[in-house]
Amino acid sequence: MPELPEVQTIVNDLNAAGLIGDRIRSVKVYWPGSIAEPPPRVFVRRLQGQFVAAIRRRGKYLVFDLAGVDKLLIHLRMSGRLNLVSTVTERSKHEHVILEFASQRQLRFQDTRKFGRLYLVRNPDKILGHLGPEPLAPGFTLRMLAEALRSRKRLLKPLLLDQTFIAGLGNIYVDEALWEAKIHPCRLSSSLAGSEIKALHRAVPRVLARGLQNFGTTLGTGETTFYSIGQNRGRNRDQLRVFRRTGLPCPRCQATIERLVVGQRSTHVCPRCQKL
Repeated sequence: MPELPEVQTIVNDLNAAGLIGDRIRSVKVYWPGSIAEPPPRVFVRRLQGQFVAAIRRRGKYLVFDLAGVDKLLIHLRMSGRLNLVSTVTERSKHEHVILEFASQRQLRFQDTRKFGRLYLVRNPDKILGHLGPEPLAPGFTLRMLAEALRSRKRLLKPLLLDQTFIAGLGNIYVDEALWEAKIHPCRLSSSLAGSEIKALHRAVPRVLARGLQNFGTTLGTGETTFYSIGQNRGRNRDQLRVFRRTGLPCPRCQATIERLVVGQRSTHVCPRCQKL
């Protein structure tokens, strides 16, 4: 599933491609299940003819601000991708929604597993309002994080994956941040000392910024792995310290990295650096 660095990379690519100001000339929906709301016919009718005013990110959602009152929200979920291609490019069977622009380009929503969703809404808060703070924004302060952690008594990894707690984190960057901070994922959030909270507060933006600098993390070559606009692969895989490095030496202490399951999620730790 694309996480904050991957979604932001897509946003950056779309902005660089010059979609701002372009007009959506037509909309085709090949699998109605991709449209969360409104009903597909209404989705097509309302979206056609609209101009793109801005493209941004909130958590793991792509947000298209349209020139009218509508916002187009896209959540890629497990296997969603966006392809920006010319109108003459042959459609693949997994491209379920196609927006054709006046510039003779098409933005295609591709989703092998069909978990991703598109929303056309006038009040985005009903979708985005429950999300927690942005970890790369100035409002993500040490004090805020400390208060949030100490007010809960939950296993740390599932809490950090909770989008209502912090927006945009997923399995990759939570494992990486906990390794950076030398904290075990099975610790209770309320048990962290002040120095540990400070280390985590530094680690979360650090691993996200590194992922963004490397244009996201692409793992393998499968249909569900991350590709940005134009089928570009992220380069952050070579910078991962612990995620999917089971059996390899820890870059910090040389202990063997272990895999365990926490909250039904595959989790990677250094047993020496991250003692429970």
